[in-house]
Amino acid sequence: MEIRPVRYDAPDAAALTALVQQEYVVRYGDPDITPMDPEKFVPPSGLFLVGYLDGEPVACGGWRAQDASPEGFEDGDAEIKRMFVVQGMRGRGFARRILAAIEESAELAGRARIVLETGTEQPEAISLYTSCGYVPVTKFGVYRDEPLSVCMGKALGAAADDLPGLRVRTA
Repeated sequence: MEIRPVRYDAPDAAALTALVQQEYVVRYGDPDITPMDPEKFVPPSGLFLVGYLDGEPVACGGWRAQDASPEGFEDGDAEIKRMFVVQGMRGRGFARRILAAIEESAELAGRARIVLETGTEQPEAISLYTSCGYVPVTKFGVYRDEPLSVCMGKALGAAADDLPGLRVRTA
C-alpha cells in the first residue's frame, strides 16, 4: 500500500469518509456529527492520508491539532479522525500503517499527545489502538457524555518519556 497525503476534501478522501459515515450508521444508527473542517487537516496543523493499493483508495485517516478547550482537549493534542479501511481489505495491516504515519507526522509537527474517540461497537478499532500503546483517557469531544464512546490516547515524542503527563481515565 502506498500512503499519500491528500486534502480532506479531495475526491478519494471524500469517497472514503463517506464510507466511514455509512459504517457509523450501520454500527450506531447515525453518522458522526463531529464538525469537520477540511482546513484543519492542512499541514502543519493537521494531515489527511489515503492509502492506495494498485491505484485504488483502500484506507484513510488523519489528524488535526487541538489545544485546551471546554470539549476536553489538552494543549498539544493531535486528534485522529476518520481512520478507515474498506471492506475486503481489512486484516492486512493497512490501518496499522496509516496509524503509524499519522503518529509520525503529528510528532514531527510538535504535538505532544495523540488522542482519538471510537466506540464500543468498533471492537476491532479498540484492539488495534490498544495493541499500538493507546490507553483510556478522559473523554473529550462531541460524544464525551455518550456511554458508547471510548476515548484513548498516547504520548508522543519527548512526552512519551513522561507518561504521568498522559491523564489516564480511572473510572
